[in-house]
Amino acid sequence: MEVATMTTPDTQEEIEQTLGQVPSWMEHIAAPAGDHSWGLFRDLTLGETELSPREKGLIGVGVAAAISCPYCTHFHREEARLADVTESELEETVSLASLTRYFSTTLHGNEIDMDEFVAETADIVDHLKEQEAAAAGAD
Repeated sequence: MEVATMTTPDTQEEIEQTLGQVPSWMEHIAAPAGDHSWGLFRDLTLGETELSPREKGLIGVGVAAAISCPYCTHFHREEARLADVTESELEETVSLASLTRYFSTTLHGNEIDMDEFVAETADIVDHLKEQEAAAAGAD
């Protein structure tokens, strides 16, 4: 039984060279999006960007945990481990993701005014900067 590929032969060869195989799940991406989907994954996940592999792994773990995706969680935990992220750093990342989701639920559920939230956040950031500057001056 021949499986229809989601990519052109050149892209399929590139995926095999890069990952050692074409993951079976990639064959379920609609053909018109195949090459493009690989390009996004390759360039953002594996490519050299403004973020380090370590940062990408931690972000991936946090997002995967927040959206409750076991596939993404597994992949990004392994990605982070390849970048020497420790288990305690992974735990902290998941805790931060859960905190963000918790407060997002609170803000949305209570229909907090966005303009007021933005203004309060600006005041808080200014205060934190002042505290940081004062602490630096005390050294």
